[in-house]
Amino acid sequence: MARTSNSPVTYLLRDPKARKPTPIICAVRFNNQRINVGTGFKVLPSHWDIRKSRVKNVVDAIDKEQINRYLENTEDAISSIITELKANLSALTKENVRARISAYLNPIVETVQPQSTEPALFTFIADFINRAPKRINPDTGKNVEYRTIQRYKTALNGLQEFAKSYRRKVDFDTIDLDFYEDFTTWLTFTKGYTVNNVGKYIQMLKTFLNEASAKGINVKQDYRSRGFKVVNENADAVFLSETEIEQLLALDLSKQDRLERVRDLFVVGCYTGLRFSDLTNLRPEYIKDGLIRIEQQKTADKVVIPCHEVVTQMLEKYNGILPRSISNQKMNDYLKEVCQLSGINTIESKAQTKGGKRVIKSVEKWQLVSTHTARRSFATNMYLLGIPALTIMQITGHRTEKAFMKYIKLDREQHAKVMALHWQNQRKAVESLKAI
Repeated sequence: MARTSNSPVTYLLRDPKARKPTPIICAVRFNNQRINVGTGFKVLPSHWDIRKSRVKNVVDAIDKEQINRYLENTEDAISSIITELKANLSALTKENVRARISAYLNPIVETVQPQSTEPALFTFIADFINRAPKRINPDTGKNVEYRTIQRYKTALNGLQEFAKSYRRKVDFDTIDLDFYEDFTTWLTFTKGYTVNNVGKYIQMLKTFLNEASAKGINVKQDYRSRGFKVVNENADAVFLSETEIEQLLALDLSKQDRLERVRDLFVVGCYTGLRFSDLTNLRPEYIKDGLIRIEQQKTADKVVIPCHEVVTQMLEKYNGILPRSISNQKMNDYLKEVCQLSGINTIESKAQTKGGKRVIKSVEKWQLVSTHTARRSFATNMYLLGIPALTIMQITGHRTEKAFMKYIKLDREQHAKVMALHWQNQRKAVESLKAI
């Protein structure tokens, strides 16, 4: 992907005229300042695409796919770092930017010793995290994402904090069903986490233990049992109807650039079903004969999506390159602000189990909208039109109907209307055949 005006990253060759492989340098620009960061990769200048700042797709270019994946992921991570630091302008200094980038490229995990000797489990997890930025995900063929690494670190910090007060040493040989019960109880009642948050900690722990077992480490096998489960509950998520999406489009945000860009990016998501990680990769060259053909960043699956006229208009508005998404927190904050201004304020019920208690509260709908609402809105609105689930799944990239149906947020009356619509379409089809 070529660098856009919104990206702080440019990749350059140290010696563009060299006759042998030369280092690829990452130039990071912010607030009229610049720092250079080494990528660790070299390439022949004749194999380098200056316009796209990537290795050309030529046979002789060795490891081109690996290098380009690394450059793409690193650019995304650095863009997120710059965006986070911009929230506090005094923190946006060369020293801070260089330190944060260095921490991402060469993460050092500070570990806490709950006892005199560091548990082998924590040492293994720290090493697992250190190696993560250059590890390839076997399912997608891409580098591990920045946010995934952050989740690894959060899980390790939680385990270390728990170990400081736990009656037993936390290590490979003590991760059993008793540990599971004590750890989930601590996360639930001491930390006050929701059921889904507790589940994320257990899911990360299982990831660590699976990796350790695959490397021949003697791991207690209780974590594979049914009792050592990743708990979760259905979240009261919302979707926006076609009418509400039109309300967003009708809102005049011409004098509020930050909100306009977030609104436009969100609406494109509502009409494509793409994740936000894929939206900013959408380019005019991916659209042909009214269809969008794109490879999903998260799964590496290729999807084909009919191009809605709103999507075409947005691409034209931004000269073919959609705005880059900012940090997830800021995106969600701005999006809620846009939805509130648009009058999306019907009362919704939000229920979740937190700290072991079932909490139900009524809130205005705009408070529940997040970036992921766009993808859910697309799936639900298409389903309401009577389009079969399997057809929509081919567009969203869902691999199982069970996973897809979690996106469909309809009440019983709406489901009944969908069935009635199916019957109506079936009757029309039969009548058309009879008329032939």
